[in-house]
Amino acid sequence: MALLEFLGIGLAAGWIMGRVTRGRGFGLVGNLIVGVIGSLVGGFVFGFLGLAATNSIGSLLMAVVGAIVFFLLLSFLKPGKHKKSKKDSDE
Repeated sequence: MALLEFLGIGLAAGWIMGRVTRGRGFGLVGNLIVGVIGSLVGGFVFGFLGLAATNSIGSLLMAVVGAIVFFLLLSFLKPGKHKKSKKDSDE
């Protein structure tokens, strides 16, 4: 049962993270996956800070923070889209 709760909270965190980032995410399925992995990241970050979630809302908040942190890390690794300048297109 704990695994289902973990997955449910992770999926909800991914959906919320997708709403917070307003289209800069990885699509619905990608955001849900980022949310589940972000739940793990959030647990690690909060544990490192000495904080712990005591209920489902705290777990969701922790997962959303972790998903956003994980999303920011991924966005640094994601290759940027380079725009061609007018000078490059003339050549």
